[in-house]
Formats: sequence, structure tokens, C-alpha cells
Amino acid sequence: MTATPTPTAAVPEGDFLRLDRQICFSLNAASRAFGGVYRVLLKDLELTYPQYLVMLVLWEHGTLPVKEVGAHLRLDSGTLSPLLKRMEGAGLVRRERDARDERSVRVHLTERGAALRERALSVPQRIAAATGFGLDEIDDLRSRLDRLTRALDAVDLDGGPRDDQGL
Repeated sequence: MTATPTPTAAVPEGDFLRLDRQICFSLNAASRAFGGVYRVLLKDLELTYPQYLVMLVLWEHGTLPVKEVGAHLRLDSGTLSPLLKRMEGAGLVRRERDARDERSVRVHLTERGAALRERALSVPQRIAAATGFGLDEIDDLRSRLDRLTRALDAVDLDGGPRDDQGL
């Protein structure tokens, strides 16, 4: 077990360099906590969290080119390709070259992958229950996080905001 470091000097409450004042740390800690809850809930579905996200995209949109799946998930092909390969090996998806464009690979749900949707229907409710938040609070939080993501996507670190979307 790692010991908690002892501060060498008192840090003022208003100090913006305190760890507990960092939004990045709070988001990372929440993400890790969500990962733990999802790991338990998805075990029965035999899915990892990234696989679950791929399934959500395919259940919502149907067959898509790999590039579009990656765009929905904000993943590059180097991360997505091995994930899809494992999912194909598990019989959840099928990848095939597009007959009209040999450069494009399309991802299809298999019958097993489509059927898994029914078993996954309880996951969002169970996640909501785990948060202790009401549905309005969850919608508000998701909306704020989406706004935060758009603002951060719009930042040009060399010259400030790329447009008027500041925080």
C-alpha cells in the first residue's frame, strides 16, 4: 500500500494548484470509478467497456465504415482495429471490405451481436442507480460535459480559443 505524501508546507485553501481544485483530476477519478462499475455490469455480457461503446454505436447506427465508428467514439484506427478484431473473434461483429471502395472496411453486427442488445437494456438504468443522481441531474451533467468537450476541442493551444466557444 502506498503511503499518502505529507505536505511540506501548508497550502492556502484558494490555491488553484491544489490537486482537489483540478477539474482534470476530478474527471479522471470519475472516469476510473465509472470504469469499475461498468466492468462489473458488463461482465455478464462478456464485454469490456470499449467493446460496449462499439456495440452502442452499431446498435444505434447499424453497419458503418470503421472510420465512422472511430469518429463516433473519438478513437483512431490504431486503437479501434485491434478492438474490432477481438470482437470479431468473439462473434459479435463482422468486418468486410466495401465492394464499392476497397479501401474502406465496414463493420456489421452479427446475429449474436444484435441479440446482445436485449441483454444490455438494463445497463444504463443500473449505471444511473449507481450514481445516486436523478435522470435530470444525469442529463444536466452529460450536457455540461458535452459543452466542456466542445470548448476544449475548440482550443488552439498556441493562440487561445479557435472560435468564440470559451468556457
